[in-house]
Amino acid sequence: MIELKNITKEYIVNQNHTVVAIKDIDLRISEGKLVVLKGASGGGKSTILSLIAGLSKPTSGEVIVDSKRISKLPDDFLALYRRENIGFIFQKYNLIDNLTVQENIIVPLIPQNLPTSKVQEMLDETMKKFDIYHKKDIVINNLSGGEQQRVAIARSMVNDPKIIIADEPTANLDEKLSLNFIEILKDLKSTNKTIIVATHDPLFFDLDFVDMMVDIKNGRIV
Repeated sequence: MIELKNITKEYIVNQNHTVVAIKDIDLRISEGKLVVLKGASGGGKSTILSLIAGLSKPTSGEVIVDSKRISKLPDDFLALYRRENIGFIFQKYNLIDNLTVQENIIVPLIPQNLPTSKVQEMLDETMKKFDIYHKKDIVINNLSGGEQQRVAIARSMVNDPKIIIADEPTANLDEKLSLNFIEILKDLKSTNKTIIVATHDPLFFDLDFVDMMVDIKNGRIV
C-alpha cells in the first residue's frame, strides 16, 4: 500500500549549508498494518511521516501510495490526497483552543462541501465512538489532557481515512493516558486502518499487535 523507494530528503538551511534529514530509505508498509518508527528525536521519523502524508517531497526517490506516485503530484492534488486518505494525530494535538469540541472535529469536513445533515451524522458518530459526545459544546481550553487527546483522535478519524499517522502521540501524556491511547490504536487497527506511529516511548516497543518495528537512527533505517 505504501512504498518509499530510495528516499533522501535534504533541507537547505542557507546558501552554504544543507542538512540531510533521511538518506537512502527503503520501506514498504502493507494495508491494514501497524508500523512503529522508533528512535531518538531528530533521527528522521517525522520526516518520513511528512513524506507519506504528502506534506513534503523527497529530494530524490519516490513515495508510492496505492500505486500512485504522490511525490510527483502537484500541491493541489496533494491536498486532495491528504483529505481523502490521511488522518493526523499530532504530538501537541493542534486543536483550536477557543473553539468547541465539535467545531474542532468538523474542520477536516469543511472543504468537502457535504450536505449539512451528512456532516452532522459523521460528526455525531465520531464523537460517540471516541466518547467525547457529551463534551461537544465545551471549549477546548476547558478540557483535560486526556479529553483533548480524544478530540484530536476524533478529528483525525471523522473523514474515515485509510491511513492514520501519529507523530509522538504520547509525548505529553502520563502512563495511564498513554495506555488508553494504545488501546484506541488497537481498536482502530481492527478496522483495517493502516497506522504509522513515530515514537521513542518504550510502551510501544513490545506490543503484540504491532506488525513491524523500524529503527531510525541518524536518518537511516538500522
